Amino acid sequence: MNINGIELEKVTEYVWEIPKSGRMNVPGRIYTSKKMLETSIRNDEALKQVINVAHLPGIQKYSLAMPDIHWGYGFPIGGVAATDFETGVISPGGVGYDINCGVRLARTSLKYDNIKNRISKLVQNLFKNIPTGVGSSGAIKKLNQTEIKNILIKGSEWAVEQGFGFQEDLDFTEENGKLKNADPYSVSERAIERGLDQAGTLGSGNHFLEIDVVEEIYNDEAAKLFGLFKGQIVVYIHTGSRGLGYQICDDYLKVLLKAEKKYGFNLPDKQLACAPIKSEEGQNYLSAMNCAANFAWNNRQIIMHLARKTLKETFSISEDELDFKLVYDVCHNIAKIEEHDIEGKLKKVCVHRKGATRAFPINSKFIPDKYRKVGQPVLIPGDMGRYSFISIGTDKALEETFGSSCHGAGRIQSRTQALKEAKGKNLIDELTKSGITIQAKGMKTIAEEMPHAYKDVSEVVDIMHYAGISTKVAKVRPVGVIKG
Repeated sequence: MNINGIELEKVTEYVWEIPKSGRMNVPGRIYTSKKMLETSIRNDEALKQVINVAHLPGIQKYSLAMPDIHWGYGFPIGGVAATDFETGVISPGGVGYDINCGVRLARTSLKYDNIKNRISKLVQNLFKNIPTGVGSSGAIKKLNQTEIKNILIKGSEWAVEQGFGFQEDLDFTEENGKLKNADPYSVSERAIERGLDQAGTLGSGNHFLEIDVVEEIYNDEAAKLFGLFKGQIVVYIHTGSRGLGYQICDDYLKVLLKAEKKYGFNLPDKQLACAPIKSEEGQNYLSAMNCAANFAWNNRQIIMHLARKTLKETFSISEDELDFKLVYDVCHNIAKIEEHDIEGKLKKVCVHRKGATRAFPINSKFIPDKYRKVGQPVLIPGDMGRYSFISIGTDKALEETFGSSCHGAGRIQSRTQALKEAKGKNLIDELTKSGITIQAKGMKTIAEEMPHAYKDVSEVVDIMHYAGISTKVAKVRPVGVIKG
């Protein structure tokens, strides 16, 4: 098949390959369907970016893309690449500006039928208690330099120590909410300054907090372990490292652009700026990125605490009655040092997941003990008008994608296109008629994030499911949304 001048070979019904050519070090592999290739994927330069990533020094096996692939900075969003720890590189473009943008899912004992008439009040209270929007601040007191540096080292652990949640929350967070080797001295004063009053804030763009109801269960055993049941109210939180993470990415792109010349790399796109992982520049970026990741986990931990408090106050119920528990928290934008089987040998690699979710299988020592009999929860939010999914990782993901799966629906319209299409539409009214209460800082955000700016996430999730990379556990639909 030829898409925009790029030849793709069909490997299976849901796997397509761009053969290695020219200076590519590995082939490209895209998890998708023929229909998606011919419609949404052909509309931007994401496939070209898959080819570009295949030029990275030390890249292993394939330059990978998930079905939610779309154009991004350097790497496509939905891109995955593992580079050899000894000889390979690390690239900020393979992580993104919003370092550890991720999702956490919390469950409750509440049933939608019992509270549906009070969803509007709940959304109002959440919007009042959780700061949203560009530059949002003030969820907790403004941090001092010592406190924020502790957050950069400790991640979610800091929030729990301050009373924003419980020790068990850490057990159900990827990496227990803290990446090691995070050194605040690798972070600029400007980045730290931007984070001082943004802990516990949602931000803008596609970030959200949703009140969802569990609509379908596909895997009874996994759903039971996760504490999910039909008709149940759950909370989805999607945000990242805010201005601090953005500044770290911006700072290090400048450093690594110089490093690329220093080390004599000749890459097809300057947005792939990189440095050897073991170089001073590479290690400094990795340390700063770990700091931003820890800030993001702390951010989501505080927001979850604020959501728990708001639910209790809105419904005048106790902690025990609410039974608000974290199901899991996963990164979407991260580079992590992991060990993977490469041609029959266990090799240390740097796995870049940019708009992709870790999806480790049954018996993995890296997931909570409680979940090892079913696999790691893979949280896949859709758009604010349709549905989101919970899946689980598989052995096949570990074999084929370095234990990675999709992270969401994937945009099919730019924000500019979405704004243009939204003109003359009453999007709030349309969502209300669909049974969804929404509050946001302004109509611009709602227009940019309108449901039809995104692929149908069920198609994305089904591709991963039938490809055997992550299999479905449950579907949830939004009934209340707050956005920046």
